[in-house]
Amino acid sequence: MATVAFIGLGNMGGPMAGNLLAAGHAVTVFDLSSEACAHMRDLGARVAESAQQAAAGVDYVISMLPAGKHVAATYLGEDGLLAALDSTTTVLDCSTIDAETARSVGAAAAEAGIGFMDSPVSGGVAAAAAGTLAFMCGGDAATFDKAKLILADMGRNIFHAGPAGAGQVAKACNNMLLAIHMIGSCEALEMGARNGLDPAVLSQIMLASSGRNWSLEVYNPYPGVMDSAPASNGYKPGFMVDLMVKDLGLAQQIAQGSHVDNALGQLASQLYERHQQAGNGQRDFSSILEALQS
Repeated sequence: MATVAFIGLGNMGGPMAGNLLAAGHAVTVFDLSSEACAHMRDLGARVAESAQQAAAGVDYVISMLPAGKHVAATYLGEDGLLAALDSTTTVLDCSTIDAETARSVGAAAAEAGIGFMDSPVSGGVAAAAAGTLAFMCGGDAATFDKAKLILADMGRNIFHAGPAGAGQVAKACNNMLLAIHMIGSCEALEMGARNGLDPAVLSQIMLASSGRNWSLEVYNPYPGVMDSAPASNGYKPGFMVDLMVKDLGLAQQIAQGSHVDNALGQLASQLYERHQQAGNGQRDFSSILEALQS
């Protein structure tokens, strides 16, 4: 079993750290929320007073932070973790951030002789709790081999996307596509419902036809069609609209930086921003269906 520092115990980080404890790892946690830390202490984790204290002498440092500025502040500079760690520690940043920050942290880690991977996740809160996340990793092959040993206790599918930053690019591509097919699924279901079709029956038809997609298969956005989906539970997340807006913004940065004309991605971003501004930021992203019904 490994010694692990886990930094960031939000909706995703908390369940992920819990799965590491359940797998038998020795986990030390740090978060600004005393409540989150107390919960992890109850599960058997040690609680540190700082990220630096949590990371001292561990095999792995895993972080799940809100944005690139938080990741940079945690790892870079004279007071950052990379200045204190040695080459025996592997750093896995599971935050969803801009690719440029991930590349900068990766370059600084390489200069310090520390293995680093940006390892953003897909699957949402339910998958974090169940330990079935997908990880999209950016870094070198040797670090990926070490990363798999610990990521396997939090996820089911672990991919090596390429060098540092590649994990963030893969995540942005995936979530842009997710937004597009969620909106398309909502439009199709609402169009059918307004013309007298039962959304459950129409969903079955499309799942057996060329319109099949993940949103219909495991996350149906129409209330009452799929008991386990947020749509049937008042659109309780799940994956919040606020986070989808953030991820679509990151996708736009990548598209613009690489001169990709992602017209559908841009439209999806605009629609989710409008939905967010209407007061839906804390609701599940599948609630975009209601924007079509208003």
